Amino acid sequence: MDQNAPTPSSSWALRLGYRLLGVLLVAIGIIGAFLPLLPSTIFFIGATACFARSSPALEAWLLEHPQFGPGIRAWREEGAIRPRAKIAALSGMAFGYAVFLLSARPTLPLTVFVGVVMMGCATYVASRPSGSEPT
Repeated sequence: MDQNAPTPSSSWALRLGYRLLGVLLVAIGIIGAFLPLLPSTIFFIGATACFARSSPALEAWLLEHPQFGPGIRAWREEGAIRPRAKIAALSGMAFGYAVFLLSARPTLPLTVFVGVVMMGCATYVASRPSGSEPT
């Protein structure tokens, strides 16, 4: 087991809070698996972190999940984002920015602000190690 891995909290109220937040994040992740512009893996990563503090069984369930487990493990072990996920994330950001520009007709300062924030996020995603696709 990783020495830096969180341990379950001792307070039952804190464990319950983490578990409820984890369940909420799993629900959003499931929705994101079906909606093209909503990511899913990031919500499962967050849920795994919550379950690490509240329910080792639910944490293990997510880590071993055939669909989401490999991405969660790659992030946890290497800070890696699988190549297909990187492409999807970067494409989604570009598409989202285009929709923002076309539908909101923002002022120039807002256009620049949102562009800078999205570029920062895209740079972070692109700079992560790629890891490898599951076989």
